[in-house]
Amino acid sequence: MTQKSSNNKHITAFFYSLKLERGLSENTISSYKSDINQYLKFIENKKFNLFKISSNQIGCFIDDLRKNNLNSKSIARKLSSIKQLYLYLLKTKKITTNPLASIVQPKIQSSIPKPISEKQITQLLNSPNERTPLGFRDKTMFELMYATGMRVSEIIELNLMQVNLNQGTIRVLGKGNKERLIPMGEYANDYLLEYIRFHRIKLLKKSQSQHLFLSNRGKGMTRQAFWYCVKKYAADCNIYPLPSPHMLRHSFATHLLNHGADLRVVQMLLGHTNISTTQIYTLVAKEKLKQIHQKHHPRG
Repeated sequence: MTQKSSNNKHITAFFYSLKLERGLSENTISSYKSDINQYLKFIENKKFNLFKISSNQIGCFIDDLRKNNLNSKSIARKLSSIKQLYLYLLKTKKITTNPLASIVQPKIQSSIPKPISEKQITQLLNSPNERTPLGFRDKTMFELMYATGMRVSEIIELNLMQVNLNQGTIRVLGKGNKERLIPMGEYANDYLLEYIRFHRIKLLKKSQSQHLFLSNRGKGMTRQAFWYCVKKYAADCNIYPLPSPHMLRHSFATHLLNHGADLRVVQMLLGHTNISTTQIYTLVAKEKLKQIHQKHHPRG
């Protein structure tokens, strides 16, 4: 068996383990595949051996990433993916030592999320044309995402069975297939009810789909389509720099904290396993308080 065919066999088994044993989402596994395929292409060009690679040779890969102007965060993510691969190879006894054991991860400065203001959120939520099925869909998606703090992947993968309009809750399947129950609030609940009753069926046409939010072809929404929607409406509202779809999630968390919500509650709503992930939003909230103090206090 050649090295390349052996590599393919073990890499395929690794990707299966990510899904079956660790329960990672398709989007997360896709990111792993992108990082690892880039790494495999590099070691193939250099004629390095996947199972006998040295830390110095991995250092060459890191240098190559830096030459291509990748930032520390991107490099750290790729090294994390490769590390998981080698941990799997250790576990399955294909190697005896981890070549990344002595590799120091690049230092990453904590990036503080940049939410958009409550005024800008209101502009964005009011921008879709509710008189059209697509406009009403967009309005409902934005209302739901801002009301719940759901991830983009969670929004576009929602199906009808996850929605309980009587209770006003959504059962979300998050990272690692972890379930959480999120209240929607009356405003988002009312829009969702009207969308399902009157507008979704127009988008569905003659198709069949369990997806909650549909494209104009009656199929499930894509990440790219959601991204386009956010950018389009933000540009219409003159919100610059144009926010990413994830900004609605950032804004949800920050605005809750600004209005006195408990950090643990925000953690549960966002579906964060570790509260340290949620704590970064307190920095945003504190910064906002400082700005208010400086603006309105006579000695600010």
